[in-house]
Amino acid sequence: MHVSPDLQLPSLPEVTLRALDACHQDESYRKISEIVSADTALVSRILAIANSALYGPSTPIRSVDQALLRLGTRRFHTLVLTAALRQLLFELGGDEWQQLRDFWRHSLTTALTARALATLTRYPEPDEAFMLGMLHNIGELIAIKTPATETKQHYLDHQSDIAAELVSSWGLGPMAADAMRYQQALPSELRDAGHLVKLISLATRLALSDAAGIAAAGTVFGLNEELTREINRRIGHEVSGMAASLGIPLDEEYNGENASRQLKQTILRQAMASQAINLADVTGETKDILAETVNSLTLITGLPALCFGHAGDNLVLLSGTIGDIPDLAVTAKPGGSVLTEAFISGLPVTLGERSPTVLDRQLLSLLHTPSLLAVPVVNGDDCPGVFALGTDNDQLQTTLELAGIFTRQLSTVLANRPLPDGKAAADDKQLDQEIARDQLRKQVHEVSNPLTIIRQYIYQLRGRLEDAGVKQELDVIRDELDRAGNLLLQMSHTDATEHNSDSVELNPELESLARILEDSLFSSDNRNLKLTLCSQPSLVAAGTTRIRQVVINLVRNAAESLPDEGGTVEVRTSCPVWQNQRTWVELEITDTGTGIPDEVRDTLFSPVRTTKGEGHSGLGLSIVKQLVDDMEGIIACRTGQEGTTFRILFPAASHKKNETD
Repeated sequence: MHVSPDLQLPSLPEVTLRALDACHQDESYRKISEIVSADTALVSRILAIANSALYGPSTPIRSVDQALLRLGTRRFHTLVLTAALRQLLFELGGDEWQQLRDFWRHSLTTALTARALATLTRYPEPDEAFMLGMLHNIGELIAIKTPATETKQHYLDHQSDIAAELVSSWGLGPMAADAMRYQQALPSELRDAGHLVKLISLATRLALSDAAGIAAAGTVFGLNEELTREINRRIGHEVSGMAASLGIPLDEEYNGENASRQLKQTILRQAMASQAINLADVTGETKDILAETVNSLTLITGLPALCFGHAGDNLVLLSGTIGDIPDLAVTAKPGGSVLTEAFISGLPVTLGERSPTVLDRQLLSLLHTPSLLAVPVVNGDDCPGVFALGTDNDQLQTTLELAGIFTRQLSTVLANRPLPDGKAAADDKQLDQEIARDQLRKQVHEVSNPLTIIRQYIYQLRGRLEDAGVKQELDVIRDELDRAGNLLLQMSHTDATEHNSDSVELNPELESLARILEDSLFSSDNRNLKLTLCSQPSLVAAGTTRIRQVVINLVRNAAESLPDEGGTVEVRTSCPVWQNQRTWVELEITDTGTGIPDEVRDTLFSPVRTTKGEGHSGLGLSIVKQLVDDMEGIIACRTGQEGTTFRILFPAASHKKNETD
């Protein structure tokens, strides 16, 4: 039975809601990818479109990350919304909801297990293994939405062939198709099979958490029982965490009706906002579009509204739904009013119980309402305007949701206006470059792993030697390996715009670096890397390359200072921090080692050559000090028997252009 590659499959409504919310909040593509990757229906949809003829004979997309890069978050938002609309067509009963939840848990468990096994056995594309793990039992998902009993059973009986046919039609290659086709082969038949085939087959068995899967791990990859059970335990914990974050109950009966109703309400509000914007003339200058759409906002909220546009240092009243519009221009700098606070923060602000300023009172008088809500239009790092809505605080949450959806869709309209000649071609070229860079990052990561193993082996070998001269020569080799490793990590994060960048968000950079450093420096069970990142924007007035050099050097030193029994390195941020009449972004890197020896402390940041295993020192710290000084930052160290902390203050940068502290 032929299966169309453009499938319409059901998702758990909680996953679709979270994906829509991530798009609305303009979260990073990494975060969006993480949500999408947890749902087989969304994965199949995005692969079908990203590898379709719509994008021509491009390089085949073999991971969700690459698919998102090709589609872009805006197109993907449309894709998720379309998928959400189709969810309303699926009439699922109680048993089918339960089957859908169980299917979700099993496919996610298989995918995470496949990725863990790929990393453990050094398969070069762990993300590909994860994606195929999500798709391996797609025939069961097709069966859930199929009403005819006989046809349903056919899909269940032929899952392997269905999955193989689909991944072939999506251009994932013959090895991916074989991994689907032979997923149920006996472990004894897989000893000399292709790596990817073995990964998927073993992952499907381990996902069942039974003795047969444990035995298969020994047969297929020679994994011992203790390690295999630890993998199962960790994956089970990760699936439970994902389910909890999405609000999906795993230990009780599941019914998706409530989440479906919430999804319907969300879709309805988005449809209302989209229809209202379509009624307005959205051509011309930004200020004209803002002025035109204020009527649409009143139409969907039922509330009087004013529209202020950003011009120079002022917010200028452009239009409103209150009759005659007076001439009104106010400063865009912080002044305590709801309007300016929304403009500065980029977030909706309500008057509530706060004491109104004079400007607040003026707006209340114009709107003839007892309360006020200001909603900014945020377009990237820019805020071209703010809507002021008159409210009575009734149904405030509904108003906030509608106004938020409206302004986000309006931002999309502003961002997607027709491009000048040649700009579209440039964007396509930039996209291809980004996909190539993504591949480069993965290849560099694979090269970094053996370097780390060599460095650790040299450290162990050094401890067994007594010849001081040989030890010094080994130290030189380790320093050169450090330098090569740092260069590789920087290569994996280089992009075309980096050289001209004068600011960077610290928290996303730390999250990106942590993914690589965890595999290379914290792969042992007794060594942990912990991120404790603040929730506030962490924009630093410094170049990306310098920030990465500082973090890589300090985290590497911290990891090497941990004792043999293990320990933790914690990376913590805080901002804004006020010190010496300036605003800073604070970075702390703390280890649970034995502290820096007395003889090293006096020359801590000097370019001396000592053994890293005895504390934080050597050329790396002198480089860090120089980099921090060049960035006009501050670095300090606190050390003792409980461990060592390096505290760095980076100069903060503003999210508003042409505005610094």
